[in-house]
Amino acid sequence: MQSLYDFLRRHPTWVDGFWAVFLLGLSVVFVGSTPSDTPGTKAETLILPIVLLLCLVVALRRRMPEKMLLLGIALGVGQLVLDVATMPADFALLVITYTVAATGARWASRLALVVGLGAAPLAQLRWQEADAGVFGTVALMVFMTVPFALAWVLGDSIRTRRAYFAQLEERAARLEKEREAQAKVAVAAERARIARELHDVVAHNVSVMVVQADGAAYVLDAAPDQAKKALETISSTGRQALAEMRRLLGVLRTGEHQEGGEYVPQPDVEQIEDLVEQCRGSGLPVDFKIEGTPRPLPSGVELTAYRIVQEALTNTRKHGGPNAGASVRLVYFDDGLGLLVEDDGKGAPHELYEEGGADGAGHGLIGMRERVGMVGGTLDAGPRPGGGFRISALLPLKPAH
Repeated sequence: MQSLYDFLRRHPTWVDGFWAVFLLGLSVVFVGSTPSDTPGTKAETLILPIVLLLCLVVALRRRMPEKMLLLGIALGVGQLVLDVATMPADFALLVITYTVAATGARWASRLALVVGLGAAPLAQLRWQEADAGVFGTVALMVFMTVPFALAWVLGDSIRTRRAYFAQLEERAARLEKEREAQAKVAVAAERARIARELHDVVAHNVSVMVVQADGAAYVLDAAPDQAKKALETISSTGRQALAEMRRLLGVLRTGEHQEGGEYVPQPDVEQIEDLVEQCRGSGLPVDFKIEGTPRPLPSGVELTAYRIVQEALTNTRKHGGPNAGASVRLVYFDDGLGLLVEDDGKGAPHELYEEGGADGAGHGLIGMRERVGMVGGTLDAGPRPGGGFRISALLPLKPAH
């Protein structure tokens, strides 16, 4: 049964053709059983062509609704002019009225309504019942007009319902596209965050290891104790880098240990002092001071502060030169945290902080700006008067909206 239903839905013209044949047979039987002296049967030779054309209206109503409406109207006018009375084939006018109201153009729908409301009165005036008075004629007009009105109302309601469902489908498709776009944005943001984490972990620790390795190679023969100490620093720094990498990769694999959109445990402001000591141990003189009253801060602000100091000191080692020194200032305000990291080296190349660098260079400063922007803060980075480089940031306790 379901396969038959699906077949009929795929071939609507066959269904309409079946009903057209049924209507043709019914009309032939009706015309054949009508006495020849009945009013409206004078043009007997024209009845069969009109019946065939009305059945054609039913057969092609869904393929050419507007054209079939015009053909139906022409046939109705021809019946009035040629004195061919109403018959079962005229049911096609009801069918085409419903069809154009449901699927036809708007002008065709309005035309079908006007013609349908006028068809019954015209037919009653053309072929009046001999024994019907004025009241009876009016009653028949109303009674015959109601089916046309109902057919049009039913078709128009079907059109409205289809338009509503089409709107729902369009809205669902639009929402699906929006969800896909949001998912892509979320994936891109997550990739950017992972890239920042990897950059901060790898760039800082590897730069420390490179500096220590160069120093160990330089003093290997002259001062074996210093070379041994440098190798120990390389070993501990490498283990720390591996631990952070395992932590980050573990979060990516399992999705666990996540809180507030940041991976935990995360470095905080208290660990900045350890970071400074590590840099001092690698040969970079760092002056570290805290102003104001230290207090707990939001995890996002603490992580951002740590990463900014980490990246700034890494840049000092990479671009400051062999005799560069740095200073780190943390200032606790009532409504936020201020950071100032300066060095007296030769400074980073101009293109790194102005254009973001090329071939992967300058991503550290880009990551700083992204991190600061995520917590609603401000960042200023550039050369300072007298030489060297300065990074200044203000991290509010509440994100800006």
